[in-house]
Amino acid sequence: MTDMNLHQREATEINCDNQSVVAIRKNPVFHGKTKHSKVRFHIVREVEQSQEIKLVHCISEDQSIDILTKPLGVSRFENLRARLEACSMEA
Repeated sequence: MTDMNLHQREATEINCDNQSVVAIRKNPVFHGKTKHSKVRFHIVREVEQSQEIKLVHCISEDQSIDILTKPLGVSRFENLRARLEACSMEA
């Protein structure tokens, strides 16, 4: 962002529905199952400590990104679309 002369005023919130990720990021004790992700967790901790990002735990139903990654029923799709403040192209 700095390359484009854009300056970040506050941390970008990243919603995470994985409680293990949120817990590991707070307590960097790595277990056998997380060793392969060790570098990634260090990077996430580093950018969070520099206040570039802020990991926020949220329940799966509140994940707006599901609209782009999962097949959804009509009501769930419409609910998530409303959260994104996207509107129908129909008149």
